[in-house]
Amino acid sequence: MLHSTVTPSQKRQAFRAGLASGTIQRFPGAFTPLSARLIQEKGFEGVYISGAVMANELGLPDIGLTTLTEVAQRGAQISRTTDLPTLIDGDTGFGEPMNVARTVQLLEDAGVAGVHLEDQVNPKRCGHLDGKEVVDQATAVNRIRAAVQARRDPDFVIMARTDIRGVEGLEAATERAKALADAGADAIFAEAMADLSEFEAMRRAVDVPILANMTEFGKSELFTVQQLQDVGVNMVIFPVSLLRIAMGAIERGLDALAAEGSLQSQVPTMQTRARLYELVDYEAYSAFDADVFTFDLANNRS
Repeated sequence: MLHSTVTPSQKRQAFRAGLASGTIQRFPGAFTPLSARLIQEKGFEGVYISGAVMANELGLPDIGLTTLTEVAQRGAQISRTTDLPTLIDGDTGFGEPMNVARTVQLLEDAGVAGVHLEDQVNPKRCGHLDGKEVVDQATAVNRIRAAVQARRDPDFVIMARTDIRGVEGLEAATERAKALADAGADAIFAEAMADLSEFEAMRRAVDVPILANMTEFGKSELFTVQQLQDVGVNMVIFPVSLLRIAMGAIERGLDALAAEGSLQSQVPTMQTRARLYELVDYEAYSAFDADVFTFDLANNRS
C-alpha cells in the first residue's frame, strides 16, 4: 500500500549486486509510476526512467528542455511505487560541475538507485539522431568526477554515458569510456553502438559494467537479451518502448471512437477495472480503512 517498503539504500545495493551477478539486468522504461509496478510484477530486474520520455510526456522534444526539478520529481514518483532499483537519465547534469554535484544529491534524495550523465553539449538531442556534438574529454571527465565527489551514499550508481561513437567513431568511444571509468564511473553507457562487435569492443576496453540501449527506430539493431549477454553486456534498457506501445494503442482507440462513435470495439483490448485495482492494490487500502473499499472485486470484472 502507498509506497515501497524497500529502502533506497537496499535498492541501490540490489542494483550493484545485479550488475555484478553475471546475469544481464533488464530495465524496461516506465512512463508512469503505475507502469513501474507492472514492470516489477512481470519479473524484470529494474526500472529505467528515460529523459526522452519525461520530455515527451510534457509535449516537448528530447533536447534538454526539462529541468532538474521536473526530473527529480518524476524520479521520486516512479521510484516510490516499486521495490525495484531505478536508473534515471540525468542528461548532461544540468550545467557545470557544481550543477552536476547538485543533480546527484537531489536524485539521491528522490530515491533512485543510479543516474547516467552524458558528454553531449547543450542543447542536447536524442542519442540516436544525427548532428550530435560532444564536449571535450576534460569536460566529460570533470562531470563524472564532480558526480562521484558529490555522492553521499556509496551504493548510489554513477554511470557515464558517452555519445562520441556517432561523432568520432568506435575507437574514440572506447578511449573515452576508459577515461570515464578512470574518473570513477561505476558503469559505462556507450550510446548508438552499430552492432554486436562494437559492444564486444567496449567490453574489452573497460573493466566496469556496460549498458546497451535497445531503443526502437534507432542506430542499433534490436538484439535479444541473450545476444547482448553473450557479448558481455551487463544491463539493457528499453527506454521508450512502453510509451510507444501505449501511444500506439491510444491513437488506434481515438481513431475507432472518431469513426464508430463508441469505444465498444476496443473494450476487449483494454485493461479491466479489476486488473487496474489489483495493480494499485485496492484491497490493501481496505485492510487499512474499510470505509474506502465498499464493493466486491469478483463482481466488478469490467
